[in-house]
This record gives sequence, C-alpha cells and structure tokens, in this order.
Amino acid sequence: MIKAHHVTKRFGKVAAVNDLSFELGESESIALWGSNGAGKTTLIRCVLGMFPFKGNITIGGHDVRKRGKIARSFVGYVPQELAFHDDARLGSSILFFAGLKRVDATAAANALHMVGLAGHENKRLRDLSGGMKQRLALAIALIADPPIIVLDEPTSNLDASGREEVVDTLIQLRDKGKTLVFASHRPDEVVSLANRVLVMEKGQLVRSVTPTELWPTHAPVQTMRLHISMGSDELAAEVLRQAGHAVHLNGQGLCVSVPRNRKAQPLAALAQASIEIRDFEILDEVLAQPASSTEESKA
Repeated sequence: MIKAHHVTKRFGKVAAVNDLSFELGESESIALWGSNGAGKTTLIRCVLGMFPFKGNITIGGHDVRKRGKIARSFVGYVPQELAFHDDARLGSSILFFAGLKRVDATAAANALHMVGLAGHENKRLRDLSGGMKQRLALAIALIADPPIIVLDEPTSNLDASGREEVVDTLIQLRDKGKTLVFASHRPDEVVSLANRVLVMEKGQLVRSVTPTELWPTHAPVQTMRLHISMGSDELAAEVLRQAGHAVHLNGQGLCVSVPRNRKAQPLAALAQASIEIRDFEILDEVLAQPASSTEESKA
C-alpha cells in the first residue's frame, strides 16, 4: 500500500528524515517509534505529500508528488493536534467534513458508528471527553472509507481512560482490515496495535522489528529514564540497542522500555560497558498485550 524509498527531508542543515526506506502491505500495521525529534511527524508529512523531500513515496501505486490528490484519497489522517469549534455539535461537525469530502450523510453516520459515537450527535464538542474528541477526529478520517489510516501520536494528550478508548477503536479498525501507520512513544500502543515497529532516532531508521522482539514477555512494560554521565548518551543508547533494548533519546536523558521483571538488564549492560549511570527514574508502567494471537505466532 505504501512504499517509501530513500526518503530524506532537510530543514537547513538538519536532516529530520535521513535516507529512510520502508514498505507497508495491505492490512498491515506499522508503528513509528521514537522520542520527540526522532523524525516521526516529518516522515508522516512526507508520506502525505505535505513536505517536499528527496527520494520516492507511492501510495496505492501513485507517486505522492506527481499524483498527490489520488494518492491521498487512499488515506485518512488524524493529526496530533486537533482543532474543533467548541460550540459546534458533534453531528453538524462531521456533516461539515462530509461535505468537504463530497460524501453523503449516510457515510458520516457510518463513520460515527465505526468509532462508537453514534447517538452522541447532539453533544457540543466542548462537552466531549478527550477520548471522544480523538474518536471524532478518527471518524472524520474514516468518512470516505479509506483503506489506510495515518495517525500522529493518537493518544499523546489523553488520560488513561481516553487512551484506552482510542486504542480499542483502532484495534477494531485494524481487525476489520484497515491498514494503520501511527507514530507513538508508548510501548502499550505499539504492542497492542502494530505488526511491525520502525524504531527511529534522529531521522534515521535504526531497527525494523516486531513488537515481540522489543518486548518478548507479557509482563508489564516500564519506561525508565536513565541519566548518563556527560557526553555518553549516544554511546549508551548504542550499547542498549546492541543488547536488544527499545531505546530512545529525548534530550532529557535516555529512555529505555523494558518488562518490569527485567529492569536490571539495561543497567547491567551499561555497567559492563563501563558507562556511568548518574541516576534513573521510572516513568510509567503498562501491561504489554500482543496485537493478536495470529501476529504473535508470526513474530
């Protein structure tokens, strides 16, 4: 469905995406995993033809630069930041977007049903929870029933309840055959939704793996922030990657996501490499569940 070959996007001297290639087949689900600044959003915008870039990207066989309108017709996009008019009602909002997409009211109603918002049409948007607003954004992306859904950090601004609502909806869409591309830095989302993970760091693809290769047990996953001695963050990250850990740098320490019963492993790997850890903290804990029994057997 999507083929990206040697994609590079620079902002001045900075390569936000650097010679990155991947392919996504029909009904697959790919997670772009990495910290803020890894290049996930820039890659998404290149895929959508929103940014000029070097390299080649096709969607459904159509070049996004030469036949962008046709290529984008295969995609429903959910951005990270949502912009709705708070005084508008849910029903009138989705009908407005249906008009822009040139589809009828039935398509709008079907989209609301797909995300579990049917029956809420009279609610004002200011009265919706964060999870409901995100599901409305997803419904808008689904109005024209595109085969591919692209999402940029779909739960980054939500509480635990809102995240669960959105992830459950995406699981249902994936199981109905939708192809998913989503950016995330949350292990639970990646494990629940993705067949494959593109691990990005500073615009580069550093690993292409299955979720079970990153987190091989069903134990709760914890993200640890490690504070490394001055100037050793990148060396520490490489040591941990070589040891098979899911790592990203976020400018405020080095983050590594590991099963709760394996927290000592990254610390031991760094100690063996004579890299000093000044301090560490536990950021969160989530229960890792496989995307599906079928995908688990494939991994």
